[in-house]
Amino acid sequence: MPFPAASLTRKALDTALIAEAIAAGVCVEQGRSVQALVRTTPNVWQATLDNGTTRVAPTVFLATGKHDLRGFRRPEDPQRWIAFKMYFRLAPAQAADLARASELMLYPGGYGGIQPVEGGIANLCCVVQQRYLARTGNRWEKFLAKMQQDCPHLAMRLAGAEPLLDRPIAITHIPYGYIRPTTENGLYCIGDQAAVIPSFTGDGISIALHTARCAVAACLAAEPAPLFQAKLRSALLTQMRLAEFAADGLNNSFARAVLPFCLRVWPGVMRVTAKLTRVTHDAAIAQIQSPA
Repeated sequence: MPFPAASLTRKALDTALIAEAIAAGVCVEQGRSVQALVRTTPNVWQATLDNGTTRVAPTVFLATGKHDLRGFRRPEDPQRWIAFKMYFRLAPAQAADLARASELMLYPGGYGGIQPVEGGIANLCCVVQQRYLARTGNRWEKFLAKMQQDCPHLAMRLAGAEPLLDRPIAITHIPYGYIRPTTENGLYCIGDQAAVIPSFTGDGISIALHTARCAVAACLAAEPAPLFQAKLRSALLTQMRLAEFAADGLNNSFARAVLPFCLRVWPGVMRVTAKLTRVTHDAAIAQIQSPA
């Protein structure tokens, strides 16, 4: 990678962030979900939790990730992507060989990546269009076997590996390329509710943290949420469109055929792609903080 990066599980990252929030005096409610969000007056929002209780506030940060909240749905995903995540304990030789790398794998209908995380564990994430998954009977085991058949390198990595979950974590409806154009007063949309970058960039968590920081800065500066959302869209648009273009290329059969040759001729092409699709913090902050 052409920049420093850390590979962490969501459990490790979320635990650390929640601990920081509590230390800063935030009241954190865990094990609860928001079922509805409505604006009761021009300046008051009301959230209804799954246990029937309500919370009211003048400002809301919509941070539900890839899960849409009723009444705030993003566009449909025309490609019908399905994402899987599975943790493995690799055989010692494969774990040592993977070391500090992040490997990208291509196969018909999607792509995947494997990289080490904390605790000597490897994280395998992959996405596939539903029509390709259907060819394996919509079964994870058969899909994993097909991936290894299409990607001998992945088969080598997983040789002797121990799966650490009974079944993979899965999610559907991933509208890649979506950028929220606007919002309502008092409602700041962040993370995947603001922009959904193709997974191969590895930039999703970075965008989540970045947009959260920018939204808080805008709120503290009394910048209206619709203005913030429009400026955020403008700041992210170039990187998002480049990432979408690159992802479309990865899913093109001709591109997959010529990509190995291109990488042999120009090994640094993936580093350039990663750099161009990375949301640059300083540039984005400057654009978001610029006058309207």
